[in-house]
Amino acid sequence: MTGYAAVVLAGGAARRMGGVDKPARPVGGRPMLHRVLAAVADADQRIVVGPSGPLPDEVRTTREEPPGGGPVAATAAGLALLDPATTTVALLAADLPLLTAAAVTELRRALDAPATDQPHAPPAGQPHDPAAEREHDPAAEREHDLAAERKSALTPAGSTVALACYVDADGRRQQLCAVWRLPALRAALDRLAATRGGTLDGAPVRGLLTGVAVREVSWSGSGPPPWFDCDTDEDVRRAEEWSR
Repeated sequence: MTGYAAVVLAGGAARRMGGVDKPARPVGGRPMLHRVLAAVADADQRIVVGPSGPLPDEVRTTREEPPGGGPVAATAAGLALLDPATTTVALLAADLPLLTAAAVTELRRALDAPATDQPHAPPAGQPHDPAAEREHDPAAEREHDLAAERKSALTPAGSTVALACYVDADGRRQQLCAVWRLPALRAALDRLAATRGGTLDGAPVRGLLTGVAVREVSWSGSGPPPWFDCDTDEDVRRAEEWSR
């Protein structure tokens, strides 16, 4: 498993926390962003998109265009810095303080495993998007999400899996706790931009999954779920308890 990079999305307004610098909030004595970067310490490249504060010397930073343009625009900005030899990229939210190196490795192995015919039941309810602020109409989002999930619900035998992501106990895909094949992610960005007049500003992460072969991964390790994201003060408190 070579040619592996990590893009960590650290933007977002954190409105449910009063607009604080959420990735900088400590869990277990370390900022959440630094905990995510530690989980991908073995990556050939680590790129943070968004405000970041002090980081290890080898970590590169950039900003999405326009600033505040959302996680898809941030993804495109991060990919622009990747080495041409990169083949796979971990796409991660910066507010995943319980993410571990073992959890990322499991996703990378799942991406490389042979494809089999494996239909997935559509998730119950609205898929959880860890980096996006939940400001859209819930009914419209749910209808759109379920339609997108049905389009990418089957990975035919012999096909190339483009994306491996965790699913929670309710079957919701954790789209910003995932590993992509880089060419597939670039193609997905291009397709989504084409449907939006050439812009990715404000585009939903779920839009990248339309027509994409997805391998859903259930967490098999011990301990708390690695995709647990912190959107509220209560979430941070729970993460603190788990990290002890």
